[in-house]
Amino acid sequence: MRILFKTSVIVLLFICIVTIINSCRKDEVPLVTTSGIINITANSATCGGTITNEGSGNIIARGVCWAEGITPTISDNKTTDGEGPGTFASNIAGLAGATTYYVRAYATNKSGTGYGDEINFHTAPYKINFSEWIHYGNVTDQDGNIYRTVKIGEQTWMAENLRATHYQDGSPIPNVPDLTDWIMLYDGAYCFYNNDTLNKNVYGGLYNWYTLADPHKICPAGWHIPSDAEWTILTDFLGGKDIAGMSLKEAGFGHWASPNTGGSNQSGFSALPAGTRYPSIKDDFLGMGHYCRWWSSTEDSLNRESAWYRSLNTNNIVVERNYYWKIVSYSVRCLKD
Repeated sequence: MRILFKTSVIVLLFICIVTIINSCRKDEVPLVTTSGIINITANSATCGGTITNEGSGNIIARGVCWAEGITPTISDNKTTDGEGPGTFASNIAGLAGATTYYVRAYATNKSGTGYGDEINFHTAPYKINFSEWIHYGNVTDQDGNIYRTVKIGEQTWMAENLRATHYQDGSPIPNVPDLTDWIMLYDGAYCFYNNDTLNKNVYGGLYNWYTLADPHKICPAGWHIPSDAEWTILTDFLGGKDIAGMSLKEAGFGHWASPNTGGSNQSGFSALPAGTRYPSIKDDFLGMGHYCRWWSSTEDSLNRESAWYRSLNTNNIVVERNYYWKIVSYSVRCLKD
C-alpha cells in the first residue's frame, strides 16, 4: 500500500509539473516568409510563401493577403492554399490595372495568424482600347513588335507608340535608366516610364530626340518620323489643333485620368497618356495618365538644342504645338512613307 501511495504521488506530481509547464508555455503563431511577385499582368500575379516554423500548433490555413493599402491582413483579400508546413504558391486574381498592391504571406494555427514581410508590386496597364468601328492595318518593326495602323485622311499612322529597342538595321538603341547619365547624352537613347518594362507593350518607349536623328533610323522600313508640317496636316484634317484632341485621344479612363475631356478616338489614333522624362533630378518621370508628347523630326530653327513636338492633355481637346530640349524623352509615332 505504501508503495502504491508513493507511486500515485509521483504520478500526480508529474502531471502537475507537465500542466504547469504547458500553462507557462507561450502560444506561438507560425513564422512565414513572403515570396517574390512573378507573372504580373493587368489583373493577376503570382506570389506565395514558406512556413519556417509552425509555432504552437499545426498549420490549419495558409496563403497570401493583399490590399491597396499597407499592412494587409486576412480580413482583406486573401487566397487559401492548403494546410501544413512548407512552401506554397498563390495565384492572386481580380486586380485592377496600373495599380500598386501590398501583399503578405500568412499562416494560421490554433494560436492565431502569423504574417511574412510586406512587399508591393504594380500591375501592368490595361490593353489599349482601340475603336471598334475602325479598320486597322498592321506593321512589324525591326524587333518583331506588331503595331496597329490607321489611315487618317491621306496619311497612314501607327495607332500605337513605338516600342523598338533597335534601329532599323538591327543595331541596339542604348537603354539608359539612370537620369544622371541621361542628362549627359548627345546620342540616341530610350527608356520605359519609371524604368518599368511592364509599360512597354501599352505605352511604348520614351526616346530622346537624338534617337530620331540617328542615320540608322528608328522607324520600320517604309516608315518615318513625322515632321512638324506632317503633324499639322493631321490636326488640320481633324478640325484644327483646338479640337483635334477629341478625335485623337483614347476613350474612357482605362489609361487617361479623369476627366479625359472629349476623348472619343473617332480617328482611331488611340492616343495614350504615356508621360515624359525630363532632364532634372527633381522631375525625372512625369505625367503618365495625364498627358502625352510626341516628337517631330523638325528642329527649332532658332535653337538647335530644341525640336518641335505635339502634346495632348486629359483636361482639354487641344493639340499643343511647342518645342523643347532634345535631351528630354517623349513618345514616338511613325508615319508611312
